[in-house]
Amino acid sequence: MRGCPSPQPSAAAPTRSPPVARTGFTGRVLASTDGWTTCSLGHKHWGRAGAAGLLLHRDGVNGPEVLLQHRAEWSHHGGTWGTPGGALHEGESVQVGALREVQEELGLSPDDVVLGAVSVDDHGGWAYTTVLARPARSIEPSDLRLDGESTGAAWLPVDGLDTVALHPGLAASLHRLRSLLEDAGR
Repeated sequence: MRGCPSPQPSAAAPTRSPPVARTGFTGRVLASTDGWTTCSLGHKHWGRAGAAGLLLHRDGVNGPEVLLQHRAEWSHHGGTWGTPGGALHEGESVQVGALREVQEELGLSPDDVVLGAVSVDDHGGWAYTTVLARPARSIEPSDLRLDGESTGAAWLPVDGLDTVALHPGLAASLHRLRSLLEDAGR
């Protein structure tokens, strides 16, 4: 009623717990998949369950472009340009992992991109999967929310990627990724 004081609980009134959201969590704790591992080729890689990244591409004024991040100096292969990506979590699909990483590193949400083809760079015992995607809206580097793993981001022309310092894994996969980008542009 208007003008009446709100009823106050008495000291003897039982308190109610807030509603509990049921998540389905079983209490099982999974071991972290963050960490270094060595593949059958003898290379050292981050992500004991493999890794995935997102290669965002668009039609630029002078041909296809890809959105790459400039890796922070402290990171593995710092100072190079690469895809936002990282270690997969236990049981996580490569698409979910790539979307999680691009959200963590660039601030993009899954609704900002449309997923496409995937490319797997399998080293035997460890693999990096690149998930191609197109922007679902206009995305400019100034719109991004970078975390500490990168010092910048830019749309780079695919034809000019040979002229910049690429992450060695991206450089090694570039021939395969170029053909997927060509197919995606048709």
